[in-house]
Parts: sequence; structure tokens; C-alpha cells
Amino acid sequence: MIKILIAEDSDVVALLLKTIFEQETDFKVIGRARDGRETVQLAHDLRPDIITMDIRMPRMDGFEATRMIMADAPVPIVVVSSSVDNEEMRTTFRALEEGALAVLEKPHGYGHQDFEWSRTELVDTVRAMADVKVVGRKPLQRTRAVDIFETAIVQRTKAYHLLALGCSTGGPQVLQRILSTLPVGFPVPIIIVQHISKGFVGGLVQWLAGNTLLDIKLAEHGEALLPGKVYFAPDDIHLCVKRNGNGLTVNLIDSPLVNGFRPSVTPLFQSLAQYCPGHAIAGLLTGMGGDGAQGLLEARRASCHTFIQDEESSIVFGMPGTALAINAVDQIVELDQISSYVMSLVRK
Repeated sequence: MIKILIAEDSDVVALLLKTIFEQETDFKVIGRARDGRETVQLAHDLRPDIITMDIRMPRMDGFEATRMIMADAPVPIVVVSSSVDNEEMRTTFRALEEGALAVLEKPHGYGHQDFEWSRTELVDTVRAMADVKVVGRKPLQRTRAVDIFETAIVQRTKAYHLLALGCSTGGPQVLQRILSTLPVGFPVPIIIVQHISKGFVGGLVQWLAGNTLLDIKLAEHGEALLPGKVYFAPDDIHLCVKRNGNGLTVNLIDSPLVNGFRPSVTPLFQSLAQYCPGHAIAGLLTGMGGDGAQGLLEARRASCHTFIQDEESSIVFGMPGTALAINAVDQIVELDQISSYVMSLVRK
């Protein structure tokens, strides 16, 4: 039985969350906190398996509550927030820096066309995160070269033109670790598809921009892909690449969901196989489900270099694990080695 503490100052939203959770046979709501201070106290007294954390609460906000809980008695925390303004968005992503595992949009009410989708996302995320073994915030570790880098250099003499990454649950924290350790002048463009609740990707880009020296933006249809820039898939549209003359450009495609997602990682990797065979690096990082695995396989078959994040450092090993199971992977890389690893591949 998964014991849940709800931190939410709105009675209406707290009741909705409680109702959703108690429809699941393996969930039990053991408490509800109305402000951050009460959340910290109940986390200590009740010892929940997981906390759903609102950000905007009286007396103490969700960021401060997360910081105190992770410093004292770490417990999995899922931020359930509304993307109502820039200040709340900044605070939401700061909570990830302090150890929160995921960011979700508050579920829509019964009768809303997106209710079932938001309910499923919430339930699946809470169920997955409850099993994560959390510790207090760790300092950033700089990466160091290891034997796999030399092996990769010896094995591959091609010129790589692009780095593409796909991730879901746990992705924001992983991307922060990777991007913050890549240098100015990174020699190829970086394209990223991150599964995240609608309305949050802009805040994610702003948060990451404050943690890296690279230029980060939302991708725009038709723009040229330039070295040293990071392009994120916008809300509700697939991000792919296309070759225009001698260069690669952004190709945003408003086509149906793939593996239940839009944007999906799979179309991005498939476009690498089509337009950049043998000259792209594709990496699949932490995340629930299996999105991206089939695309990674197609990229590998097109002689692109493929890698996944290792299981130990992945918050959820679903996406990389699925890719590994279908033989789509050239290399498994630990999180703290990923930035050095890709640098070893693209270094001139």
C-alpha cells in the first residue's frame, strides 16, 4: 500500500486529488497539509511513502517545504502545480534542484476533456515515484573520462553533426546535470524531447538556461540548427529534423500522438535515421514507459551512435530499459559520465 501525503491549500483541489488516489486499490491518503510548515511536520510525523506538493501555499511555499524535508528525512516528492505565472514556474523548478522528482500539472476536474489523461499521468507518476530511493541533495559532480570514452573514439571515426536526447520522468534533473557540464562552443546542435505537462516546457527552458553556458530555446519550425545551441520540443507537437541543402533544420510536425505522447521521442530519432544517417548521436535517458526505444533502434540501424543512461542513475529505467531489451543500444553510460562521453564523440 502506497501511503500518500497531500500538500495543498485549496480544499477543492485536495478533495479531487484524494478522490483520484482512493480509487486506486494500492493507494492510501494518510494526511493533508494546508501549508508548507504543516507539510514538513506531517512528513516527519506520518512518514508517508510519497508527497504530492503544491508550490503556492501560505506560511511556507512548496519549495521551502521540499528543501526542509529533503534535508531532514528525504521522501519522494512530486510537485503538482499550476503554470499560472513566471514566479510560480521558477519556484516549481527550484524544487527539483532540492530533490523533488517530478513536476505535474494539477489534474483537470471531472467532465473536462483532459481529465482522464491528467488523472492517468498523476496516478502512474505517483506509483512509479513511490518506489524511488531518495537521498538528500547531492552536490554536482564533475565528469571524468573513463575507458568507454577511449573505446568509443577508437571505434568511431565519423563526424557527428547532431546530438539528440529523449527523456521523461526525472529528465529535468538529468538534463541539468548534463547541460551544466557542457562547454561553451559545444561543436554540434543539441535537440531534446522531454515529456512534461503542458504549459511547463517554457519554464523548464528558463530554469535550464540559468544552469548552463549554452544557449537554450524552444525550437521553431524551419530554423537552422546551429552548433552549441539547445533546442527543445514545444508543447503538443513532434520535433524532428530535416536536411535543407547542406544543413539541418527544425521540422515541427502536427501529427497524431506516438506511444501516447506529442511530442514523442520516437519521431525525432526516426528523423535522424532518415536525414542524418551515420552522423548523429541519439541518447535515451530516464523515463517511464517505452517511448523512444523503437526510434533509437531505427537510428542505430542507420549507423547513428546510440546510448542510454544506466539503470542505477535513472530515476525510472523504463525508456532506456525498453531500448536495451530490443538491442537498440551501442553504449550504456552513467549519468556523471554522459557529458564527457558525448564530448569525446564530437571533439574535432
